[in-house]
Amino acid sequence: MHIGSYELYTIETGEFVLDGGAMFGIVPKALWEKKIPADNKNRITLRMRSLLISGNERNILVDTGIGNKDDALFQDIYKVDHLNFQFERSLSQHNLTCDDITDVILTHFHFDHAGGSTKFNEAGKVVPTFPNAYYFIQKENLTWAKDPSEKDQASFTRSTFEPLMEAGLLKELSGSGELFPGIEIIKVDGHTKAQQLVKIFDEEKTLLYCGDLIPTSAHISLPWIMSYDNHPLTTLNEKETILNQAYENKWILFFEHCPKIVACYVNKVGKGFKCGEEVEI
Repeated sequence: MHIGSYELYTIETGEFVLDGGAMFGIVPKALWEKKIPADNKNRITLRMRSLLISGNERNILVDTGIGNKDDALFQDIYKVDHLNFQFERSLSQHNLTCDDITDVILTHFHFDHAGGSTKFNEAGKVVPTFPNAYYFIQKENLTWAKDPSEKDQASFTRSTFEPLMEAGLLKELSGSGELFPGIEIIKVDGHTKAQQLVKIFDEEKTLLYCGDLIPTSAHISLPWIMSYDNHPLTTLNEKETILNQAYENKWILFFEHCPKIVACYVNKVGKGFKCGEEVEI
């Protein structure tokens, strides 16, 4: 897809599972399982989908997936699967390697969004995966990742961000605004402190990388909110604001975790919203 001076590409980095009930909060299983079926442990399979933005002599990645630093127990709990989708393989389809990435925009420091930012080198040390890139994160999210609450501390691992800090590659942002020409950051706080969504736009088209504000196409419905969210009512208000803008201005929503749909437009139904026409990226 072409937007402004950029070409946009879907980068599939892998699959993993999370508890279906946790992913849909108060929504009954009889409803959400029609959208995404669960296994015999009530887990649903989710994608880890990054976005590559190339143009203006930059190769920008949005989020980096889960990576491969974690032990066998972790990989078993979350059923981490890189058999069908793997980061380096996906990049190679666009004739790129990790060394070609110039910038990484991290929505937040949860392990399934930023774990792939670092890796083990041949000596067994954890180092930045993209050595020639600066990594952009909201300052408030970094502060939260260093000292999370008991509710969400399992979502953060220090090996995700400390090597970036030590290498001098981590750039802290404060609030919403334009990061690069035609690329805007939108800060939201319902899921975790200072998650940042990424909006790519020109005069004709706009694409919004939804992160965990709207993780799958099923979550377009306003009350379908994850139990993982620290402030669900804040999420509800943020979703309503974003979805109204997306509907009125014909934005394309890009889903990081949806196992069925990469991107779509939004339709309005009464006071709510639903997935509209699918879009290939």
